[in-house]
Formats: sequence, structure tokens, C-alpha cells
Amino acid sequence: MMKIASYNIRKAIGTDRRRSPERIIDVLNEMDADVIALQEADRRFGVRHGVLPDRLLEAHSPYRAVPLAIQTGSMGWHGNAVLVREGVEVIGHDVIHLPCLEPRGAVSVGVRMNGVALRLFGMHLDLSGLWRRRQAAAVLHHVDVANEHGETLPSVLVGDTNEWMQRGGCLRDFERQFTVLSCGRSFPTRRPVASLDRIMFSAGLQMREAGVHNSALARRASDHLPVWAVLEAG
Repeated sequence: MMKIASYNIRKAIGTDRRRSPERIIDVLNEMDADVIALQEADRRFGVRHGVLPDRLLEAHSPYRAVPLAIQTGSMGWHGNAVLVREGVEVIGHDVIHLPCLEPRGAVSVGVRMNGVALRLFGMHLDLSGLWRRRQAAAVLHHVDVANEHGETLPSVLVGDTNEWMQRGGCLRDFERQFTVLSCGRSFPTRRPVASLDRIMFSAGLQMREAGVHNSALARRASDHLPVWAVLEAG
């Protein structure tokens, strides 16, 4: 089994408008997931430095960032980053260019734990429904290409979809190939009304349990609550 999580950390700025990487790390430790996809993990402007310094992760958590950084000082690719717990082997990674009006991207990371391997795709989709569907098509194409040109692995798609509909829009596109979980309402943290943050998985995996991490600390740390799922091969 492997616990997968997704968390839009809003550049570590909480609902109290304070930037606190330490608070985000405390939430990560509360979740106790094996692999965590982050969105908005880099600052928005300038050189886009990562908001969770390696030294803090090493000192205060069992996690390390997969080395996706394209720009010096950044943590991820267009704000998308992936953390893995000690003991999780990274067997490959890539960045994905998405069609967009504003800068958007996705990332792909292959991981193995206890003999089980999967490929995780982390993404943060557009506010526009039209562009979300184009981006969903690009991610699905990358899944197909990755399986054609590398080891065929079960796939997990995670991230902030920005999709307010429960079954429509880009979720309908993903449902053609993936099981889309309803982890629960994750946005906004003070009064969650929307399930923007999603976890989806392909054939070869089964869901044991899933949910939203709705702790007092998580309600202050970002405007999104983290979502998680325990998946097993089968």
C-alpha cells in the first residue's frame, strides 16, 4: 500500500496572511503520506524561489523534494513539486509543458516502495474551463507516451484541478481512463464548499481509503486543505 496526497500550499501563505514554511511542514507531518504532490510550491514572481527550503525539510520532516527544478532556487516546475518519504525510491521524473494562457505545467515522477511501483502526475490546471480540458488532454497524452516509451506502470493523477463541477468538464475527460476519487471538499479551508483537489488512479490500483486532511493547523496553513488516498496494487 502507498499513501498519496495532494496539497496546494499557496506559496506557504496561510489564511492569516503570514508566510510560514514551518507550518506547512507541520501539516505534511500530520498527513504522514508516502508521496505528496504540491502546487504553488514556488514564489510567483522573479526567480521563483521554492518556499520550502531543503534545510527545513531535512531538519523537520522525513521528506525530500524530487529534483525537478528548472530554474535555480525553484522547487518545482510552474509551482508543481513532489515530495517523497525516506524509503521511497524515485525511479524517474520529467516535466510536462501544458497549453495555456498563463504559465502552467505538470510533472511526472516514478516511485517504488515495498516492491510496488507507480507513476504519479502532479498538476495545477487553469481557471478557464476550455484551457482545463486542453490541459487534461495534454496530461493524458503524456501518460500514454510514458507507457509507450518506458516501463508500463499504474498511474496516479493528483492536483488542483480548479474544476467546480462534480462530474463534468475536465473530470469527464479523465474518467475515460481513470477512476476519479471524491476525497471531499477542500476549498476554501475556512468553509470548504468545492472539491477542487483530486486524486485519480488507473487500472492496476485499488483504493483502500481516501479523505481530506481537515486539521486545525491545516485550516490555517493554506487556503486549500490537503487530500489523500491509500492505494494498493491489485
